[in-house]
Amino acid sequence: MTAAQRALLENVAADQEAVPARQRRKAIGGLAIRLAAVGAFAAILLYFAIGAPGFTTPGNLINIVEQSAILGVMAFGMSMVIIGGGSNVTDGGIDLSIAANLGVCAAVYAKLLTLGYSDALALPAVAVTGLAIGLLNAIAVVNFGILPLLATLAVMNIAAGVELTVTQNTVISVSSPLMTFISSASFLGISALAWTFILASVVMILLVHYTGFGLRLYAVGGHPEAAASAGIGVRRYLMFTYLFSGLCAAIAAVLTVSRLSSSTPGSGDMLLSVLAAALLGTVFSRRFVPTIGGTLLSVLFIGCLANGFQLLNVSSYWVNGVQGALILLVVATTSFARKPESAR
Repeated sequence: MTAAQRALLENVAADQEAVPARQRRKAIGGLAIRLAAVGAFAAILLYFAIGAPGFTTPGNLINIVEQSAILGVMAFGMSMVIIGGGSNVTDGGIDLSIAANLGVCAAVYAKLLTLGYSDALALPAVAVTGLAIGLLNAIAVVNFGILPLLATLAVMNIAAGVELTVTQNTVISVSSPLMTFISSASFLGISALAWTFILASVVMILLVHYTGFGLRLYAVGGHPEAAASAGIGVRRYLMFTYLFSGLCAAIAAVLTVSRLSSSTPGSGDMLLSVLAAALLGTVFSRRFVPTIGGTLLSVLFIGCLANGFQLLNVSSYWVNGVQGALILLVVATTSFARKPESAR
């Protein structure tokens, strides 16, 4: 054996011995990030519990769940897209059109009700509208191969234009028996809006984390080539995620119109909150990937943030600033955690 071959074998052996050490450092670093995030969230909530009057009262806590329902339904749709398309923010799964989709669906729902149509006819039309925009995203991403970031950005602008065309940029006030039930009915002291969020959370957790479908969806998002080799229809799963996101936008639209008794322009402003909720959920995962449980906790945290600022008489504009900062922080920390050891 030559000296060069002996040196090569020694280097290979050294690299193999270094692998467990790198894995341990990566695991410790990931754990530190998660503990720091949970600690920061707990500290913020503790501050509100001490400084915000009435923050921890049962009535206010139920109110936070109710206020988080619309955001939660949309965040579940966004999380589904990120899980199926991969959590890389540059070329992975994302749906920037979901908030604009909500605006279109809300406009269609309110417009049909003002024209005299019943909920029995308006609701299917809203579902078809949301699914149609989701299908447009799916075709652009899956069939045309456009980056999800660019494809859904283009669809977002299309949807925003359609909303303005339908509403003429005005508020459409409406009412219906279903709207009255959603906005005023309650069971065990919890409103129908809050129950909708609770039931949606249970269904999503069971679907994504306790079924073969959820396991295959994670495989598609994490290892698409391996999933395709295993016979999983990667393209079908990707298309489903965007259709599901569109359906979530339609459901959230009905909840929004019911809560406000109108279709109000400007629903695109919710996009930042939806992104924040979906991305923040990654810090609760060992592999820094979105989970439904993590998204649920993030939605409630954002709801507590908005509620606490309101109780402290702090401008709601600060909530957007905090959400933007959280998105930057989460993207930076998760990118660092996923970076190979040799690249650091």
